[in-house]
Amino acid sequence: MKKYPMIPLQFKRRPVHDMEKTARTFAEELSKRRTVREFSKDEVPLSVIKNCLKAAGSAPSGANMQPWHFVVVGDPEIKRKIRQAAEEEEREFYAHRAPGEWLRALAPLGTDEHKPFLEEAPYLIVIFERRYGVNEKGERIKHYYTSESVGIATGMLISALHVSGLATLTHTPSPMNFLNDILGRPANERPYLILVAGYPADGTKVPDIKRKKLDEIASLL
Repeated sequence: MKKYPMIPLQFKRRPVHDMEKTARTFAEELSKRRTVREFSKDEVPLSVIKNCLKAAGSAPSGANMQPWHFVVVGDPEIKRKIRQAAEEEEREFYAHRAPGEWLRALAPLGTDEHKPFLEEAPYLIVIFERRYGVNEKGERIKHYYTSESVGIATGMLISALHVSGLATLTHTPSPMNFLNDILGRPANERPYLILVAGYPADGTKVPDIKRKKLDEIASLL
C-alpha cells in the first residue's frame, strides 16, 4: 500500500488569551443551539449549506476513508415524498414498535408521528453512512469505524450550520431504507439521519430544557 506524501502542518499557535476567548465564545454560541420543529419557508443561500458541508467533510475518519455522503434536498416534490414515507414509518413506530419507556421519555417533548418540518424547511440534508467502498473493478473496499466517523462529521455539520445562523433538527425515522429508494442511493450506503436545516419560524418556542453542568459530563484528572 502506497503511503500518503507528507506535507507541513498548517498550524499556528495563538496567544493564550486569544485561545481562551475563542473557546469561551464558541461554547457560549453553541449553548444557544436548540432543536426546533417549526421552520420558516424563507430561502437559505445554498452557498451557506455548501460551505457547512465542506466543514463536515473535514472530519477525521477511520483510515481516512471518509465514509459519508450528504444529499441536500431542496426540491418540494422530493421533500413531500420523504415526509410521506417518514410519517408512515412514524405512525407504525408510535402505535406499535416503540417501547413504553421510550414513549415516556419522548412525552415531555411533545413529539408525535406528524412531521410537517420535512416539507416546510428549505433544506433536508440526508446523511448516509457508506459501509464499504467499491473500486473500479466492482470490488469491495473495507471501511473502518464508519458510524463513529459519520457521527463526528454530523456533529461538525450541526455546529457549522448553527454558527452560520441556521436552526437544525435531527430526525431518524425507523427504518429509513425508503431514503435509498427516493434518493437513488446505492446499496453500500445506509441512511444515518435526516438533518433539517433552515431559519426558525417567527415565534418559535422550544422546551425549557437544561444542559448538564461541566462537572456532570467531564472528569478532569
